[in-house]
Amino acid sequence: MLKKLNEYCIRSENGSIEGMTLPIYKPKNISSFDVIRILRKISAFKKVGHAGTLDPFAEGLLIVAFGRKETRRLDYWRSLPKVYEATGRLGIVTDTQDLTGEILSQNESGTIQKQNIETVFDKFRGKILQTPPMFSAKKINGQRLYRLARKGQEIERKANPIEIYDLELIGFANPCFKIRVKCSAGTYIRTLIHDIGQAMGIGATAWELWRTQIGNWNMNEAFTLEEFRREWTLSAI
Repeated sequence: MLKKLNEYCIRSENGSIEGMTLPIYKPKNISSFDVIRILRKISAFKKVGHAGTLDPFAEGLLIVAFGRKETRRLDYWRSLPKVYEATGRLGIVTDTQDLTGEILSQNESGTIQKQNIETVFDKFRGKILQTPPMFSAKKINGQRLYRLARKGQEIERKANPIEIYDLELIGFANPCFKIRVKCSAGTYIRTLIHDIGQAMGIGATAWELWRTQIGNWNMNEAFTLEEFRREWTLSAI
């Protein structure tokens, strides 16, 4: 149930809006920073930030904070468990680990059965180590990995501890499979799909990705950019 924007607003004694934290829906094919840029322009807030980047090809929930006090709390929201749904494409490996990248290898997946995938899932539940992809916003030695990757450079990355609280196969139509994942902060879902493909000996890449939940925040509660624009016009009066 979508709340009114006013319910998220923190107002000063004179009634002006000092800040707010609320769920925003990020559509496909724009970056998380594009969303922040649009919201900053609509609201005229100088301090606007989000709690966890979504890749441009992905869609779903962003938690967005406005104002100095609220943006200081973003680290807390970033630390919360997250829930995703994603579609993986068997038999294809790309340099970005998703459909936007260049194909590195391609294999037939005709013999793969549902039970083959579910058996492999056992290796990825619980506490595991995951190596961040080169095409990511993660910084190493002050440099964004994706900037190095675009120059054709690859550097050694340390595997990070993450936790997969739940991993469920919710759809399979060869060569595609769909999963629902509840995981700790810092988990790369396209890397999880890539690693599942590697464990199966056939490769896989992320085809679609939705973030549906962060902590208790749900995608069904999120404002689209147009809904935010309309509500902000009414709330800021």
